Amino acid sequence: MSDRTTLVCLPFAGAGASFYRPWQRQAEPLGLDVLPLQLPGRERRIDEEPYRDATVAAGALHAELLAALGGPGEGRGAHRVALFGHSLGAVLAYELARRLVATPGVRLVGLFASGSPHPAEPRSRQATGLDDDAFLARVNEFAGYTHEALQDPEMRELILPTLRADVEMHESYRPADETALPVPVTALRGSADTLVTRDELAAWARTTDVAFRAVELDGGHMYLTESAPELLRIVAEHLSPNPIPSRVAEELCV
Repeated sequence: MSDRTTLVCLPFAGAGASFYRPWQRQAEPLGLDVLPLQLPGRERRIDEEPYRDATVAAGALHAELLAALGGPGEGRGAHRVALFGHSLGAVLAYELARRLVATPGVRLVGLFASGSPHPAEPRSRQATGLDDDAFLARVNEFAGYTHEALQDPEMRELILPTLRADVEMHESYRPADETALPVPVTALRGSADTLVTRDELAAWARTTDVAFRAVELDGGHMYLTESAPELLRIVAEHLSPNPIPSRVAEELCV
């Protein structure tokens, strides 16, 4: 078996798999094969009803991932898989991790949770249930930026139902099982993130009984839009027995 790792990437609210496709070329020299999973209600799946329940979504993503991997890795050894998710994607990655640790033929080697508090500790201020203008203002406040597509009335009408469903899925999620995972967990945030604090990041330590690291990179809540190369180096470093030097990230003592 190759020692390469499939890095499965889960999107933040409103985003599609295409956000992660530029990572594929950057990750290849690091021994990572980036595999973005697509949620319904966007991009090539725009006509499908979006999920509103993270547990249901994770079950479907689990089946899609196994299909993308070509089934269990029997005979060739287990598929080496790591998970990355940002914000909503971190919750989906956490739920998916719970399934993968019990999946024959898959070796889950890492969970990378970005821009999210512990999955059992929802944000105190929520956007679900607000009218359109207030909803978008709250989401923009959370994200720290406004997506230009939402400034166009036609695009806004197209995007808003999926964005609402994603936010509801994130804000209504409660883990059914909080047993610590037998998988190393790395939690990441932007150093200027006003949505997820250092203490909230450190709470991810409760999700693993193996190893935990908390890491900050320059930027706000959406730091990953500008820090992909450094972020991927951190992922590769944390998955490798031979660490790759990281210039920008600050690893926190927790």
